[in-house]
Amino acid sequence: MAMTINELAKACDATIEAGDCAQIITAANDITAAQAGQVTQLTQARYRQHLQTSHASACFIATDFEVQDIPESLILLRCADPEMAFVKAVTLLHPDVNYSATIEPQAVIAKSAIVHESCHIGAFSVLNDGVEIGENSVILAGVYLGKNVKIGKNCRIYPYAVIYDGCVCGDNVIIHSGAVIGADGFGYKFRNGEHVKVPQIGNVVIADNVEIGANTCVDRGALGDTVIGDGTKIDNLVQIGHNNKIGQHVIVCGQTGISGSCTIENYAILAGSAGIADHVKIGQGAIVMARAGVANDVAPKTQVFGSPAKEKRVAYREQVAIAQLPELLKTIKELENRLARLELKN
Repeated sequence: MAMTINELAKACDATIEAGDCAQIITAANDITAAQAGQVTQLTQARYRQHLQTSHASACFIATDFEVQDIPESLILLRCADPEMAFVKAVTLLHPDVNYSATIEPQAVIAKSAIVHESCHIGAFSVLNDGVEIGENSVILAGVYLGKNVKIGKNCRIYPYAVIYDGCVCGDNVIIHSGAVIGADGFGYKFRNGEHVKVPQIGNVVIADNVEIGANTCVDRGALGDTVIGDGTKIDNLVQIGHNNKIGQHVIVCGQTGISGSCTIENYAILAGSAGIADHVKIGQGAIVMARAGVANDVAPKTQVFGSPAKEKRVAYREQVAIAQLPELLKTIKELENRLARLELKN
């Protein structure tokens, strides 16, 4: 979508500092790569030098951010929050693909399924008995929806995602390709030399405004529900075990693994490749840093690091001490040699 700089500024609550407001903007781009006809953003001082050589036509920048020697062809768009202004610009200039309200003839839909007339159902998707799809939702090619699955309004399920029987998704949910929702939790009892499967008869309940990345797996509960709270965002390649209760607006980054029966409270952040043992509670607003291994509860609004995970400052001090060990061992060896020589003299 193309817009004039003036139209873009108005839509994004920005003020044009100077220049030709009638220029056409067709795309958004990074400050290091933006070209003529594109808009970019500058939010950090360390990227200031890129603005001086930028070929972009416009740049979102904070009201009080000082810059010098910018190209004459570049128009500054001053605003209170340039990051969010840029996000809105990206949304306007690069709108999502719209899908018509159609059911492709290759789709397989059970007679008892209820699909709102405004939905799009892609080719080779399968909707089993009791499925319900809400208004304006998009089910793309090859999606499998098990019996009695409920999908709310304005959802988008990308190709080859699988949602097992009985799972529930709220409104505005996005599930990316290859995700599996509602597979059996990993529950076994060891008896008589073999692992006996524990039936997994619970469910998965996903609240509104949740996004689940590609190839992520969310297991159903053993008895109760695995729950994903409102506004939570889950990256690609994440494993969420059975009976987990994940709160609102939680961030779970790629390759994180959450064992069973954990509680992740609101606004917590689990960084990449974090590992959470079973029955652990991560407090509200806590941050589990990348590659941390969490075996015990994490207090609210704390940051933990390392494996086993500890409070960040403690873990960092331990890392520094470990890095000093070779020199300390060398010093100890020298002291031992000096002591041995003194003992020989006596």
